Amino acid sequence: MKEFDFIAELQRNPFPQHAEVILGIGDDAALCTVPAGMHLVTAVDTLVSGIHFPSDTTAFDIGYKALAVNLSDLAAMGALPQWMTLALTCPHSESTWLAEFTQGLLQLATQHQVSLIGGDTTAGHLTVTIQVSGWTPAGQALLRGGAQVGDNIYVTGTLGDAGLGLLAGVQHKLFLPLTAQQFVKNRLNRPTPRVSEGLALRGIAHSAIDISDGLAADLGHILTASGVGACIEVENLPLSPVLRQYVSQQHAATLALSAGDDYELCFTVPPEKQDLLSAALPAGSYTKIGRIEATPGLRCLLAGQPFILNKTGYEHFS
Repeated sequence: MKEFDFIAELQRNPFPQHAEVILGIGDDAALCTVPAGMHLVTAVDTLVSGIHFPSDTTAFDIGYKALAVNLSDLAAMGALPQWMTLALTCPHSESTWLAEFTQGLLQLATQHQVSLIGGDTTAGHLTVTIQVSGWTPAGQALLRGGAQVGDNIYVTGTLGDAGLGLLAGVQHKLFLPLTAQQFVKNRLNRPTPRVSEGLALRGIAHSAIDISDGLAADLGHILTASGVGACIEVENLPLSPVLRQYVSQQHAATLALSAGDDYELCFTVPPEKQDLLSAALPAGSYTKIGRIEATPGLRCLLAGQPFILNKTGYEHFS
């Protein structure tokens, strides 16, 4: 396939459309409008073969995850997704690969009603960059810098599953039965962006962030931005049955705190808004894991004793 065949393949698929997109694919740039009273929220992420996903990852999963990680950033801001641009670099122009990639992208775009409004294609090492935009009512975006002393700390979903998927399915350092391996593989390759949860937390959470590099590292960003500290009770970390069954408590906690790639939300809520939180999110979809404190830094305790982490999360160029 040639470059314009790539573009034609993307255009043939029924990506969602929005009235706010005045001009999408087909010109030098797209034209969009933002409703009155809204702030535009924009995020961009790049996935590189061999770094963010193994070279044998299916094209469907690459397309799916490339959008999912961006939607997770919007979720952490309490933003409603609207449109995206795609920059795709491929070493080969294979029609079958592109069709599968597009279907993975399209599945999640349809689920969250995200329009594809433009982008770029080029030849080179497999790299996928997506920029996604959405909006939130003016002054209601969730930020990292709003945590306050006394806030409770919560996370959505379960943590550490993607890290286990990396160990078992990619690095082959751990054997898992087929059902368990498929579960953690899906958690690694097809994370669930918590968009509805982010929207529900507007006006309730003081701060929020998505857990992409590891809970300890990402919560640390909230602490730095807010000028506070925190204590996590390690025994309260939400762990899936698979994680509890196949690794030790110490290993499971380490994966939950530092492995990353979970794309769950970490957020802080004052105690007086606990009833609002309970009404906003389904029971069992989130877990209280700690508390914001005045003393700077992050402290992790297991049964009242310090839980030591050698690494807090993933960092490029480290």
